[in-house]
Amino acid sequence: MKDWTNYKAALEEKGFTTLEAIYTPEEVAAIIDVINQADHSKETFRKSADLFAIRQFLKEIPEVCHLIFNHKLQQLIREVFGQDYFVVKSIYFDKPEKSNWYVAYHQDLTISVDKKIVLESFGPWTIKQGQSAVQPPIDILENIFTLRIHLDDTDADNGALRVIEQSHRKKIYRPEMLDRTLEQETICPVKKGGIMIMKPLLLHSSARSTNHKKRRVIHIECSNVTLPGSLNWAEKLEFPKLASAGSII
Repeated sequence: MKDWTNYKAALEEKGFTTLEAIYTPEEVAAIIDVINQADHSKETFRKSADLFAIRQFLKEIPEVCHLIFNHKLQQLIREVFGQDYFVVKSIYFDKPEKSNWYVAYHQDLTISVDKKIVLESFGPWTIKQGQSAVQPPIDILENIFTLRIHLDDTDADNGALRVIEQSHRKKIYRPEMLDRTLEQETICPVKKGGIMIMKPLLLHSSARSTNHKKRRVIHIECSNVTLPGSLNWAEKLEFPKLASAGSII
């Protein structure tokens, strides 16, 4: 049985960890095939010369769920986080070969919810493509973990994430507060079929691609928090339901 202790410790200490070979090449190909066959005309699909993205990815393409939540990923989630976590957001990103898209250092400070209501300590609010989002209290953000599933080899030359280790421990930490003499940037390469797990409060960025290779990533956020009042997660998906769909391993 795999020892998950080191991965859990790295996530808590550094704010991220990476794991190889969660998916076989055949599994990656099957996931890509399902995405390619989907109806790309939907409102949640955004396509341009620089980016192809699918918001509410698992809702829009439910056929892909049993491929993504294979035996290895389900075991990882159970062992590292426990049985009570569920999906709260999913996005598919495809950074095309000729894209020169750069993302500056930032934290992921908002959650996707079903509506805008007045709640103490929730705000500011935004709406993107008809989807409400809000910055919640810090304890909710600290509870979330993000899975980044890599469908291509990703390194420093094609936009691998760059992070500031341990920055997730500093709560809300604006990029302009960075002291480069004290804090070091780390590049996080991940091979095709591997994943990166990170805390949303970890400062992270993505450089421009210089080798003209694709970078396709599935971004999934998970939590075990019930939101207050009548506020609900916009994209809640329970892991037990995914598990019942089966596995291709």
